[in-house]
Amino acid sequence: MNIPKVSLIMTTYNSHENFTKSIESVLTQDYPSIELVIVDGGSTDGTVEIIKKYASLIENSGDAYKNFTIVWISEKDDGIYDGMNKGIRMASGDVIAVFNDEFTCTDAVSKYIRTLNEGDYDAVHSDLVYADGDTLKRYWHMPNGSIHLGWMPAHPTLYIRREIYDRYGLYKTEYHSSSDYEFMIRILRDGTLKLGYIPEVLMKMFYGGTSSAGIKGYGRNTKEAYQALVGNKVAFPALIIICRIIRTLWQYVIALRMQLRKNN
Repeated sequence: MNIPKVSLIMTTYNSHENFTKSIESVLTQDYPSIELVIVDGGSTDGTVEIIKKYASLIENSGDAYKNFTIVWISEKDDGIYDGMNKGIRMASGDVIAVFNDEFTCTDAVSKYIRTLNEGDYDAVHSDLVYADGDTLKRYWHMPNGSIHLGWMPAHPTLYIRREIYDRYGLYKTEYHSSSDYEFMIRILRDGTLKLGYIPEVLMKMFYGGTSSAGIKGYGRNTKEAYQALVGNKVAFPALIIICRIIRTLWQYVIALRMQLRKNN
């Protein structure tokens, strides 16, 4: 059986509470070969001490965490996408994913890799939810579709073979909040990437961050998304943005319905 090493790129800066939740979630995974690549931007809130604690735990635990290895660095960077690029360069895995949130089950990584292998895909993605504690805010349900109709996989669920980064390059740091969108446009625009899809919520994303920080943040994100489409010479970028906005609004509506059913 093919068991590729999975490198999870974890970027953090002065967010020790969420970081602790994320790394605890990783350590629940049953997949037999996970490398944690932690890139800290020079935190001063105790995050570094937490990283050291978990690094020692993993390295000295014997069989308890034998499925995991860890590499990490703490130094000033030029933002989250610079941190992601550093992490990818540090990674030794066959499959790479950017992870800063929580898994919804202990076999999430196993499901991604099983689907990736069985379909001989270049990458695989799934559904996710945005949540503020126990409150659902947004439900990202995106079966494979067309980028020309505003479709896009959820980046936090995207597990990509290393050679895709080698072929297409890393994240462009001139983008403040949409470099992940630009990267996905870049790898999907010509239709040659073999992409698998798991119709299941495998990731719970912390609500907030650069791409969901209120109306102002969403406006900046949308402007950068338009620039990404134009920069990659994708036809009818304005129409795509309109479709993307409609899909986003519908995700909030679905999450609201789910939350109401949950409360009742």
